Amino acid sequence: MTGGIGDDAGGAPPPPAEQPADGRAAVSPPLEDSAEDLYEHAPCGFLSTLLDGTIAKVNTTLLEWLGHSRDDLVGRRTFADLLTVGGRLYHETHFGPLLRMQGEISGIALELRTADGDRLPVLVTSTVKSGSDGRPLLIRTTVFDARDRRAYETELLRARQQAESEREELKRLNTTLQQTLLPPALVSVPGLDVAAHYHIASPDMVGGDFYDLFPLAAGTWGLFLGDVCGKGAAAAAVTSLARYTLRAAAVYDPDPAAVLRNLNTVLNHEYNGEDPRFCTVIFGLLTPDAEHGGFRVTLAGGGHPPALLLRADGSADHLDTPGGQLIGVLPDAHIATTTVHLEAGDTLLLHTDGLTEAHTAANSDDDRYGDEALLGFARALAPTTATGAVAAIRELLDTFGAGVDDDTAVLAISVPRA
Repeated sequence: MTGGIGDDAGGAPPPPAEQPADGRAAVSPPLEDSAEDLYEHAPCGFLSTLLDGTIAKVNTTLLEWLGHSRDDLVGRRTFADLLTVGGRLYHETHFGPLLRMQGEISGIALELRTADGDRLPVLVTSTVKSGSDGRPLLIRTTVFDARDRRAYETELLRARQQAESEREELKRLNTTLQQTLLPPALVSVPGLDVAAHYHIASPDMVGGDFYDLFPLAAGTWGLFLGDVCGKGAAAAAVTSLARYTLRAAAVYDPDPAAVLRNLNTVLNHEYNGEDPRFCTVIFGLLTPDAEHGGFRVTLAGGGHPPALLLRADGSADHLDTPGGQLIGVLPDAHIATTTVHLEAGDTLLLHTDGLTEAHTAANSDDDRYGDEALLGFARALAPTTATGAVAAIRELLDTFGAGVDDDTAVLAISVPRA
């Protein structure tokens, strides 16, 4: 007798499993597929209430979250009874009226009270079920556990508060650092009116503008104004180095061209690697003119915007130092010099390019203030004093508002009228 696996007396092998018509493998039905089980043990809470709010049905999931038995709630409590005091007030004034008007309301954040008195943050969605005649019958509500979301929001708020605190601390540090890079007060020069201003474009970032006015030998003063490329801590380091190098070099050899050559050598030596740093500078030497009165000023420029000379007769023009190259880029930068005599009523105004590159219109990348506009402003302002010129520039910067996206330094000297 012959037989195969599964053959026995009176038996036959099981029929092969039916294959779906589309050729996919057959899938066994789930072990629990009843609608009742899905309702009772869903990953969210379900409850149905009558129109007056009385709980008519609640699933096991929500009962376990709240720590109540079914007999505690069904027919005995309303949905509002499960809410905290604030939640009940919101339910009566907003949730309930909106639900009656719209027939549905979703994603409302509330807090439920558990049997032991704890708070359970939840997100609630409710819909009104109506009969075939359109009359409302009951309210179905879905409840989602929002404890993880609440914890996330709390942590997010804490992180935001910490970030704001750190940002305020950074502002204070930047302000302190900026103040250390500027002279505490300009020296008083007999026979001169002196004024300066530093406009900070952003309190979050240290700028690279700098200026100073200081005594040298008897009857001689040095002044400078410059702008380091970039912003932040790296620019601040170069600013500090440039400022103190200029003062030291002027003591060694006060000739303006020699001072800038010295600075160029230092910067080119220190910052000639992968992160080169450079600056634009004007350095000036002031000496009283005992024979003709007023002051003799010799300026040396290294790639810096030209100074403005506002004469006592009401004229104004650029005081160019053409051909001066950026300081720190080349080992031997070309330094341009010029000399001018300041008479009574004359004002010399130095500035950085944050002024001329300011946007004059909001959200405009092309509408810059420019050198010619500043020259026209100076001609309308002349004659003036150093104090008056700086005050006018401050007002001009204020009119630009957020259009000033780079720090601006202004230094002015004038010979008072007799």
